[in-house]
Amino acid sequence: MSEAYIRAVDVAKIYPSGDSQLTVFSGINLDVHRGEMLALIGESGAGKSTLLHLLGGLDMPSNGKIYYGHREISGLADSDQAAFRNQEIGFVWQVHYLLPEFTALENVMMPLLIRGWSQQKAASDALARLEEVGLGARASHRAGELSGGEQQRVVLARALVGRPSVLLADEPTGNLDFRTGEMIFDLLESLHRSHSLTSVLVTHNLTFARRCHRVLSLETNGLVPWGN
Repeated sequence: MSEAYIRAVDVAKIYPSGDSQLTVFSGINLDVHRGEMLALIGESGAGKSTLLHLLGGLDMPSNGKIYYGHREISGLADSDQAAFRNQEIGFVWQVHYLLPEFTALENVMMPLLIRGWSQQKAASDALARLEEVGLGARASHRAGELSGGEQQRVVLARALVGRPSVLLADEPTGNLDFRTGEMIFDLLESLHRSHSLTSVLVTHNLTFARRCHRVLSLETNGLVPWGN
């Protein structure tokens, strides 16, 4: 098996709750290997989305460390962590978080403009990603003019426009009907291969989870392998 690229080492997330504390999870250890497509499943409230946020550097663990290769991202300053996310990670959420006043093309351009790219270069790369997900002809449409499945394809294009090495997805088909969700998952699989990604997907859909290389269930005693 290839080397582990993403590692969580003895990770815990604890929130203050009145005079006590709420432990979402503790002692989480995880290795995600380069090129792997890993599914995370578990009961609602188990902390799957919380763990994904920690892996993506969007939140800090209460204890433990997160590594990408030999680099500990959980120890980075906020500005360095933001730059790392922009360069290294593509995010796909159940809620689209598209800017409604902008077109599909402008939404996909955003990560590149944040990097300081020119409008022309950002637009060229963004259009290429939209064409890759089958939406080149819809580039000038605003987000509200697109169907749910089309909006999620825009989100995929936006996640990949910066050419990340990692894709983190939280219930990417959760708001879609099964047929549309299946189309989105087919596209996720294809993009995972064509972009040589390392992908971690949180899902309640066991049909889609089984199509990943490995499935782990987040339970009270940590991450447990789940048989395909």
